[in-house]
Amino acid sequence: MSNEGGFRILQVLRAPVGGLFRHVADLTRFLAANGHDIGLVIDSVANDAQTESLLDALAPHAALGIHRLPMPRLFGRGDLSTPFAVASIARKLRVDIVHGHGAKGGFYARLGAYGPKQFKVFYTPHGGVLHFSKDKPSGRLFHRLERLLMRQTEAIIFESAYAERTYSALIGRPTCHSIVIHNGIRPEEFEPVQQEPDAADFVFVGELRGLKGILPLVEALAMTKRPNGQPATLVMAGDGPDRGALEERIAQLGLGERVRLVGSKPARMVFAWGHCAVVPSLAESLPYVVLEAAAAQLPVISTTVGGIPEIFGPTAEHLIEPGNANVLAEAMTRVLADKAAAQAEMRQRLDHIAAGFSVDRMAGEIEQLYRRATSR
Repeated sequence: MSNEGGFRILQVLRAPVGGLFRHVADLTRFLAANGHDIGLVIDSVANDAQTESLLDALAPHAALGIHRLPMPRLFGRGDLSTPFAVASIARKLRVDIVHGHGAKGGFYARLGAYGPKQFKVFYTPHGGVLHFSKDKPSGRLFHRLERLLMRQTEAIIFESAYAERTYSALIGRPTCHSIVIHNGIRPEEFEPVQQEPDAADFVFVGELRGLKGILPLVEALAMTKRPNGQPATLVMAGDGPDRGALEERIAQLGLGERVRLVGSKPARMVFAWGHCAVVPSLAESLPYVVLEAAAAQLPVISTTVGGIPEIFGPTAEHLIEPGNANVLAEAMTRVLADKAAAQAEMRQRLDHIAAGFSVDRMAGEIEQLYRRATSR
């Protein structure tokens, strides 16, 4: 171990973007502050406009360094060499724990653990493998790998009860230890944001891909008006593979003056550019953006997918079905028509999140899991 009571921990993940990276970054800072030495292994290719600045900010907390290896999104050449490279880095750094995040991070971390047991391996799916359909060859392959690699896993940490249920249904009940530990956010994120004077009616923050419900969102916007009859407006922050299809649909609907695409920006900055957050995802695990928007004291419209009902808690009855632009437009119209009701719902949700979704609770429970496993 690095020092008395401290561990040497290697976090493995593919893309240093989005909610998964946010989770790893928060966990890294917490563990480093508690006397542990942390290293990261990330993809050498995947990034967005914020990647390098985020990694630069995290570097002082990563005493064991940030290591970049090829990690293709689907199966590729890097999958043949990267697990061995991860194992080599872990041995060289003399780590006690390797924690894989996401489908690929979990694959590399556990495959690299084959052979003499030199470290404990933990795994957090973060959705990942849960989004691969068992009806497709790629899904069946990933699920088969999950079952094979379970014997290399000290514990699976699910970020939602939904993820635990889905994993068990698709792959089988874990034969290793498993636990649900919800994602958490930082104390300063519970401060309300101050909207800009020209803020739009709605704001979206997320990857620009179909799974995030971006096309139903702009289709719903086309049907949404303010009480005075003026058309509603939307700011969309993020980048992704379906940006071109989104821009084409915006043009088809004649929404060029009503939708502003601002690229990849910090979520909290973007929340100041809209009065209500919309998370119209078709599939999720436990998305940070819902937690962040609710903590920033914005009303949130979202779909009843994944672990989002766990975040909404006593307000879960207000979640809507995914992929239905008409239903989404009705929800958006209701928020514009009765802002007092939207604010009251927001306050109820805020109390629920403040009570159970903090970084200290999340990272503290993971740290205790590490300690229990390494003490055996």
